[in-house]
Amino acid sequence: MTDRPIKVPGPDHLISIEANLSRVVVKVGGKVIADTGDALTLREASYPPVQYVPRRDVDMAALARSEHTTYCPYKGDASYYSIPAGGDRSRNAVWTYETPFEAMAQIKDYVAFYPDRVDEIKAT
Repeated sequence: MTDRPIKVPGPDHLISIEANLSRVVVKVGGKVIADTGDALTLREASYPPVQYVPRRDVDMAALARSEHTTYCPYKGDASYYSIPAGGDRSRNAVWTYETPFEAMAQIKDYVAFYPDRVDEIKAT
């Protein structure tokens, strides 16, 4: 097993998490996959903001867990889900940090969607 670094967000790599006051709806194949008023907006360094949606507001039955994983030294190990209704385009479209590092504990039990792998992520 390799040693992987664990980093804490700071001035050299800013990460902020705040409540999104908008309703966030995610659609794939004409079907609502997620609908919440409790999303979190995560802003990390120079990356575009990401909406994290509570699992309780996601149609988890519409997702299929994949074997794909990634590692972020700031957040931990990410697990992925595909959305079969979206076909190949929606492969590994959803990620989640099931046991995030302490500094990112707020995103536990939340999932995020790649905008280019779903039909729509709409905040109203």
